[in-house]
Amino acid sequence: MYRLCIFDLDGTLASTLESMAYSANLVLGELGLKKQPADAFRYFAGDGAMELSKRCLKAAGGDLESQLALFYKRYREEFARYCMYQVKPYPGIMKLLHSLKEHGIRVTVLSNKPHDQAVDVVESLFGKEMLDAVQGQTDAVPRKPSPIGAVRLMDRFHVSPEECLYIGDTATDMETGRNASIRTIGVLWGFRDREELTKSGASVLAEKPEEILEIALEENESL
Repeated sequence: MYRLCIFDLDGTLASTLESMAYSANLVLGELGLKKQPADAFRYFAGDGAMELSKRCLKAAGGDLESQLALFYKRYREEFARYCMYQVKPYPGIMKLLHSLKEHGIRVTVLSNKPHDQAVDVVESLFGKEMLDAVQGQTDAVPRKPSPIGAVRLMDRFHVSPEECLYIGDTATDMETGRNASIRTIGVLWGFRDREELTKSGASVLAEKPEEILEIALEENESL
């Protein structure tokens, strides 16, 4: 049995596209630029707020050189206010987290969201006791696919890579797991598709949350 599950947040545990789209579109409106559909944020998101800002601004016809700094600043401000806008857990996630904890498996989050917003979303959706740790992007923890955040979580709970699973929905997540020498699970209900997850080297794919529990209860390489 595995001892630690590290989950991505956006597109893995929670449906968050609307919150990002709402916040970004407020800023695009201020700049007189075309608002972007929520579905476009499937590809804007995943690599941190700065990369989201670049991709969104470019798609809207903005000028990166003259407008990026302001867009990024204003997006961070609006997202701090609206990070819970229409956010909800995916079906089956609450049951999965409860089941993992019942089996003594630690559950944590590693997100490229700014740390304060990652904590806000997790605690608002799941309470303060469900997740054993939440790590968002900070100056001290580089954004994924750096393995530093994952390694810190493993060190915190005295878990080896062989005793850990990394679960996410994007190529960035699969790269993060590989960079930390962790077995990866690519989820198919999130922001990206099967092809991306397969090409980026997912160890296994999951179509439903309950499949993650089955994998977590398997004998792993450390046993």
